Amino acid sequence: MTTGSVSPRRADTRRNHDRILAVAAESLRTPGGISFNAIAKKAEVGVGTVYRHFPTPEALILAVYQLEVRHLVDVVPSLLEAYQPEQAFRTWTTDHLARYMMTKRGLASALQAASTAPGELPASAYDAMLGAISTLLQANVDAGTVCADLDPETVLRGLGGLFYLDPDGDWRSQAERLTDLLWRGMYSESGRNPAPPG
Repeated sequence: MTTGSVSPRRADTRRNHDRILAVAAESLRTPGGISFNAIAKKAEVGVGTVYRHFPTPEALILAVYQLEVRHLVDVVPSLLEAYQPEQAFRTWTTDHLARYMMTKRGLASALQAASTAPGELPASAYDAMLGAISTLLQANVDAGTVCADLDPETVLRGLGGLFYLDPDGDWRSQAERLTDLLWRGMYSESGRNPAPPG
């Protein structure tokens, strides 16, 4: 076997792991318990395989949460490549962060129930989100569109208002208005008039 190659068994293990996570993420989009038997059936693996990868429901829920947060963080560089910094911030907030919050309510409930399990994932996930915000803000600072001394943690707290949107209502328009309000505050601190919406 050449250096750096992956054995078929290891590749199969990784595929099973990813498939289990994908099925679990789908099942957690709505409130309710998590069934290893149902996940195994949909992932087309044995239930023992699910338990080998995730010994407890809490471990599986936290792994799904980590995966979802990583998606939110990993999309930032591509947004900054595709859009100007201001639009990248707005797009990330409404098309990614708000959508995540509105479609993952079941995951949020499950995570809250699982948060008594030992582990540091929620803290590390918060740090990862803070890093994503920091990257978006720095791009805007470099572009001269926001105040240079904005605190990323304060901005992240401001975006916490997205939790109060109604997932059954027109949450996208509400998210855009909230983002615009936050942006005006970020922009006006630089001593200029607020920029018009997107």
